[in-house]
Amino acid sequence: MKRDIAEMRENYKAGKLLESDVDNDPFRQFKVWLDEAIKSEIPEPNAMNLATVSAIRRPSSRIVLLKEVTIEGFIFYTNYNSKKGKEMDVNPFAALNFLWKELERQVRIEGSVEKISREKSEQYFHSRPFESQLGALSSHQSQKAPDRSQLENRFRNLKKEYQDQGKAPMPEHWGGYLLRPDYFEFWQGRESRLHDRLAYQFKEDSWKIFRLEP
Repeated sequence: MKRDIAEMRENYKAGKLLESDVDNDPFRQFKVWLDEAIKSEIPEPNAMNLATVSAIRRPSSRIVLLKEVTIEGFIFYTNYNSKKGKEMDVNPFAALNFLWKELERQVRIEGSVEKISREKSEQYFHSRPFESQLGALSSHQSQKAPDRSQLENRFRNLKKEYQDQGKAPMPEHWGGYLLRPDYFEFWQGRESRLHDRLAYQFKEDSWKIFRLEP
């Protein structure tokens, strides 16, 4: 049966988010929600939308995977020559968005981005499955491709070359980024679209918490 997307909606009833419920530190609050998403067995709870802006102020976004949360920020990995990598080079700010639909929650995070050390990137790269290493090495990410066969041939040739070693060298153009947040927003769906939105803004060396209208 065909459905009108204008009529699609959910009435959120899973919970609420009050100032008295949250931690004063947004990093700790994020970890509480992430742990709850993991325990709920939501598929890929570390999946996040990464939004970047080009030199001509044109935004773009895609889904990537969060790989680590530190006291400094959020770490993810990608090809530095990709569209997102080039955009972060010219405009070193980005936004993240986690959607945990089953819990009726979202988290938005904004901040500056910078590359992490090559040593740390290599440590993570070689912890990945061998074929994932080969995928990163064989892909010219975001470049135009005449067909799929060239990529598959590159992958097969690299697999033959490094099969005996069981690992592949990390490409020079691949590695991690750290997003250092200065803004968090925690969103909890509520009935009648009266959603809860609590934001954290880093000002004057501390985090300030405030409520936003839905």
